[in-house]
This record gives sequence, C-alpha cells and structure tokens, in this order.
Amino acid sequence: MKKQRIKAVALSTVITAGAVFAGSSFADQSLEAVLAVGQSKVADAQKSQVRINKLQDETNDLINKFKQVNKTIEGLRVYNSQLEKQLASQREIMARLEESTSQVTVIQRQIQPLVLEMLDAIEQFVQLDAPYRKEDRLQRIANVRSLMDNADVTVAEKFRQVLEIYSIESEYARKVDTYETTLNVGGQDLQVNVVAVGRIALMYQTLDGSLAGAWDTKTKQWVALDAGEYKNAIRSAIRIAQKKAQNDIMLLPIAAPEAAK
Repeated sequence: MKKQRIKAVALSTVITAGAVFAGSSFADQSLEAVLAVGQSKVADAQKSQVRINKLQDETNDLINKFKQVNKTIEGLRVYNSQLEKQLASQREIMARLEESTSQVTVIQRQIQPLVLEMLDAIEQFVQLDAPYRKEDRLQRIANVRSLMDNADVTVAEKFRQVLEIYSIESEYARKVDTYETTLNVGGQDLQVNVVAVGRIALMYQTLDGSLAGAWDTKTKQWVALDAGEYKNAIRSAIRIAQKKAQNDIMLLPIAAPEAAK
C-alpha cells in the first residue's frame, strides 16, 4: 500500500514538474513575442524619426530659400528704384539734347564756312612765308581741303584737322629744324642742307660746305653769304637741329625787324 502512494506522489511530482516546464516554455515564448513587438516598434520609430529628420531638413531648406528669395526681392526693389531715378535723369538729358540738336545744326552751318576761311588764310600765309618745307605744308593743307566736301567726315573732325595745321605752323616758330633738298640759286641747282631757326632765320649750306646762303624776307629770294663767315655757325645750327650737338650761341644772318604797317 505504501509503495503505491509513493509512486502516486512521484507521479504527481513528475506531473507538477512537467507543468512547471511547460509554463516556463510558454512564458519564454510570450517574452520573445513581446520583445519582437518592441523591436518592431523601435524599428518603426527609427524609420519615423528618419522621415521626421528628412522633413525637418527639407523644411529648413525651404525656409532658407524663402529668406534668400525675400532678400533677392528686396534687392530688386532697391535696384528698380535706382533704375527709375537713372531713367528719370536720362530722360532729362535726352530732353536737353533734343533741345540742343537744333542749335548744333545752326552751329554746324556756321562752322563750315569758318573752316574754309581758316584754310584759305593759312594757305595764303604759307604762300607768303619763307620757303621752309613749303611743298609739305601746302600738301598738308590740300589734304585737309579735300575733306571739306566729304559727307562721311564730320564737321568737328574737319575743324580739328584745320586746328592741327595751325598748331603745326605755330610749332615751326619754336624749333630748330633741318632737311636736305635741292635749291635753284642763281639758275644753278644746288644740293643743300636747309636749316631753319624758328622764324627768324632760314639758311642753306651745300653738302660740301663751300657755299652758303640765307632767305631774304625783303626781296623774297635766296642770297649768298660769306661761306667763311657763316660756315661754322650754319654747320653748328645743322648739328643742333640733328640732335648731334647741344644748344649754343650762333652768329646768324637775321633780317632787321620792320615797323608794322
């Protein structure tokens, strides 16, 4: 009888242990399920956070772009305002220019005859002046005169070129110049060096230095000079004009001044 009870107790104990093991296994499965659900929620939360971060970045980019666009718009407003002021100023200038156009037309009609008169005057002066580079000077005047009937050349350019001729003629009075040419003196052609000292003396000397002469403003012709007396002076003037010697005092044949008439 005792043996049966012991067996029953043992069986009961075995059954109880099996129940414990079975309950423990169920609890482990439930915990794993709970952990799996938690991990899934964590993964979903991480994905949601990534989306939130991305949306936040996009929102920040949009805000920054909005601020930049606002700055650009403000800058354009200032720029447009400045342009309006400039346009208003240009309209005033255009109005003044239109008003002056009619006056310019009148001035152009007056300048053209003046330019022609100035050309005539300077040409007459060269014809009456000493024969210093005469051909070059007359050719320069002829070149400018040929532009007078050219419609492609503005009145301002014509006037400028005439003023340039006057400037060149004025410069001749302030320099020492020399050039080689052929002169007809006493019916004889001589190869000479001509030297001009401003407008106070115009002289020549043959290349071998044997003959010398000067322009006589009274008789309007070349006159012979004592080659011995002026030989060194004229040679010195030629060397100074050629930049081969420094400026120095020279004995030159200068015509006495005449009283103005």
